[in-house]
Amino acid sequence: MKYKIGDLVTRKSYGNDLVFKIIATNETEYILKGIYVRLYADSKEEDLEIYKEEKEEEEKEFKERLKEENILNRDEYFYLPGKILHIDGDNEYLNKCLDFYKEANLWAIGVCKKEEEIAPSLEELLKEHNPNILVLTGHDAYYKKKGDINELNAYKNSIHFINAVNVARKYEDSHEKLIIIAGACQSNYDELIRAGANFASSPKRINIHALDPAIIASSISLSDITMDIDLKKIIEKTKYGKDGIGGIKTKGTMYIGYPR
Repeated sequence: MKYKIGDLVTRKSYGNDLVFKIIATNETEYILKGIYVRLYADSKEEDLEIYKEEKEEEEKEFKERLKEENILNRDEYFYLPGKILHIDGDNEYLNKCLDFYKEANLWAIGVCKKEEEIAPSLEELLKEHNPNILVLTGHDAYYKKKGDINELNAYKNSIHFINAVNVARKYEDSHEKLIIIAGACQSNYDELIRAGANFASSPKRINIHALDPAIIASSISLSDITMDIDLKKIIEKTKYGKDGIGGIKTKGTMYIGYPR
């Protein structure tokens, strides 16, 4: 076969829009995993191309813009951002998000657990880490052939994220004392919000960027605890905006102190 495991590629039939890593092969096709988008796919060899470097540059520009938006006035004030507990079904994406939090100088704990294992262990993790912000993400998918978008059995992992949100809301029912960001690619947005998530994916059942949950968490962590967040502005910071993530207006989680 022309390509090998570990190669970074794009798909011609999709306009080379996403970058994938080849994670496995069989006799007829390659198994792919999104580098920046939480997505698995498969492809024939003839549809693949080695990725173009400008895709990586686009991602760098995206991250740089986000960092610039989070600059704080540290001459006179000090800041206590909200604490983040990020539970992810994918270790590679988790590490990308943890790097993002680190670059933003945020307190964040990362835990990798399979989607179906999150809910049973969540109460213990919440007690141990006492976060202000909880991220529940990993992989998901909507299978049109299995049912309507309102049917939970048509989704790969939405039910597991919903179960986890239910556990978290039983532990802390206030939407302002515990901010919950839940879901992954194509998740059942409506049911996640009904279960008690402050933010969820995906209103238009599209794939989301690997960093989208971390972008929302970071923005909330760095928002003033005494003020309502700018809901639209925070959502527009994500890669795919309101099509990929939606939520409810709440307050931030950051205390601001004076003097330094």
